[in-house]
Amino acid sequence: MEILSKVDFKPKLFSTFKDYNASRFKNDLIAGIVVGIVALPLAVAFGIASGVTPTVGLITAVIGGFLVSMFGGSTVQIGGPTGAFIVIIYGIIQQFGLTGLAIATFMAGLILIALGLFHLGTVIKFIPYPIVIGFTSGIALTIFSTQITDFFGLQTGALPANFISKWIAYITHFGTMHWPTLLVGLASLGIIVAMPYISKRLPGALIAIVVVTATVYVLKEYLGVTGIETIGDRFQNLTGEIPAIRSFDINIETIKALLPSAFTIAILGAIESLLSATVADGATSTVTNSNTELIGQGIANVVVPFFGGIPVTGAIARTMTNISNGGRTPVAGIIHAIVVLLIFLFLMPLINLVPMACLAGVLIMVSYNMSGWRTVKAILKTPKSDVTVMIVTFILTVIFDLTIAIEMGLLLAIILFLRRVMENTQIRHIGEQIDASGATDDPDILDLEKGVEVYEIDGPFFFGVATKFDEMMRSMGDKPIVRILRMRKVPFVDSTAIHNLEILISSSHKEGIHVVLSGVRPSVHETLKHANLMKMLPEDHICDHITKAVVVANRIAKEQKA
Repeated sequence: MEILSKVDFKPKLFSTFKDYNASRFKNDLIAGIVVGIVALPLAVAFGIASGVTPTVGLITAVIGGFLVSMFGGSTVQIGGPTGAFIVIIYGIIQQFGLTGLAIATFMAGLILIALGLFHLGTVIKFIPYPIVIGFTSGIALTIFSTQITDFFGLQTGALPANFISKWIAYITHFGTMHWPTLLVGLASLGIIVAMPYISKRLPGALIAIVVVTATVYVLKEYLGVTGIETIGDRFQNLTGEIPAIRSFDINIETIKALLPSAFTIAILGAIESLLSATVADGATSTVTNSNTELIGQGIANVVVPFFGGIPVTGAIARTMTNISNGGRTPVAGIIHAIVVLLIFLFLMPLINLVPMACLAGVLIMVSYNMSGWRTVKAILKTPKSDVTVMIVTFILTVIFDLTIAIEMGLLLAIILFLRRVMENTQIRHIGEQIDASGATDDPDILDLEKGVEVYEIDGPFFFGVATKFDEMMRSMGDKPIVRILRMRKVPFVDSTAIHNLEILISSSHKEGIHVVLSGVRPSVHETLKHANLMKMLPEDHICDHITKAVVVANRIAKEQKA
């Protein structure tokens, strides 16, 4: 009940209606229609590239887009299928089938909701940027590599899943290239590249699909050109029928098998949606409620599997299209979903005519935009540790899969972070005088009696530093009378540090050495108190300032000498 009372779930849609008016609706209507048209070819392309049908891609854009706008924490976020999920979806389908994908997506939705309920929306933003760039660039290369067959019209048969083996197959079968198919792909790519120079408002992908599809239809029907495969050829004339609600059985074995994939979907979805929301906030001067956004994304991913849909997340390109066309409330996102639904219901027969090479051109452009090569070039000039994290994540994404890439990338980033903290945490030994003021311009020097030593810990006192401190203690030659541990710059301690302190105090007492703690922060003091460490020391041996600690230590040293 306590958790529920603190739930940070405040969908932006409901607060939007407080001052909503006709002018805002007009802007949202225009933006929603434009985004819906832009989303159409992408939903179809992402569906096919993921190993499902165009119908699944469109249904995901409709239901996912509607729910993200309805329950999300951003005013302008557009949700739907994205290129980032292509690799992981394809891998899940290959290993577990469509039912496995549905269960993994459902579980990922529950994980996203849990992240939002436990207020982890802000924490997820702190995933190292080199990891994000590494797996995004890796996904871009993987998407590009999956489109070679359709773009060149190669006759390769069933392709291996392995990246290197796939390219070996391409090279081996390059002689089977179909020139008319290649020309269709090049024409599509050329139109997409050229459109921003003609008009930034017209979606290049849609214009390419309309122009190239019409041209191919004329070539096939009236000029006898054959061999150019279309969506209808591959998927046997799709219709605009809404899929029936499906069900699936979940048991403990299924959960164990699919949990890593579900975790990857959830983390990737959280990163991409919050990254998209952050970019949108910068463009609109708004503030996204990160926790609400994660819950909204989670709801969408819990629902779409029951309609056969694939994972949903925030789409940066569609969100920015929404902003640039005047959309400023979640109403635009809802209209975008309605537009895609209307196209699905009434224009689906026309989608059957779209050439596969044209969609390959669309996805090649998507992979180029995802690659972020300029960002990669900039990161190569940053510290070697960041470059290492990015390269390792990139290679693991391409050679293995995204699940391993995210897990290993996070692990490597944590290890490098801990190493940096250890390097920055200093342990100094002081044996004669100490500056009690902490200021260099007006020092307050305290003399230490012979036999009194001060060890100052500057930084977090956790397991790595605790080992370093323990080694320093062992390396000291002469046995002191009093050891003062100055902890004024220690923001926190962990269980390993507490354990090492217990050993230090216990072994010091056995050797007749007194231990005095100085400058212990309230939070650290509370931690040590809960660990019963304070019971090992007399009350006057725990001081809030170094001056008091030196007085106690000097007194003990004098008494011992006397």
